[in-house]
Amino acid sequence: MNVNQMIEWAAVILILIGSIVSVISAFGMIRLPDVYTRSHAATKSSTLSVLTCLLGAFIYFWVHDGFVSVRLILGILFVFVTAPVAGHLICRAAYRSRVPLAKDSGEDELKSKLFPEEHTIK
Repeated sequence: MNVNQMIEWAAVILILIGSIVSVISAFGMIRLPDVYTRSHAATKSSTLSVLTCLLGAFIYFWVHDGFVSVRLILGILFVFVTAPVAGHLICRAAYRSRVPLAKDSGEDELKSKLFPEEHTIK
């Protein structure tokens, strides 16, 4: 087994790890209780799974065909930048729309800052 074959196998393993993390992310989106924790599963682990799959594909094409794919590099950068920002904005919109937190959530310290009218003494 030469070095190129070993690097190809490493790329295949990266793609396999990415697909496994993607399945775990899907289970997290099904099982978690509220929109905030589901968004965490959707953005964090899905971003990791897409990045490992694209990195594996990038390495494979670089070693096997001998060219650097700019499209894969741009895809990696695009997902790395946009997915966490989109998850944050979705959670922010849900919170401002007063979507309730799960019962097991801790103290809501942001509520007194964003909605002071609910905390005034009458």
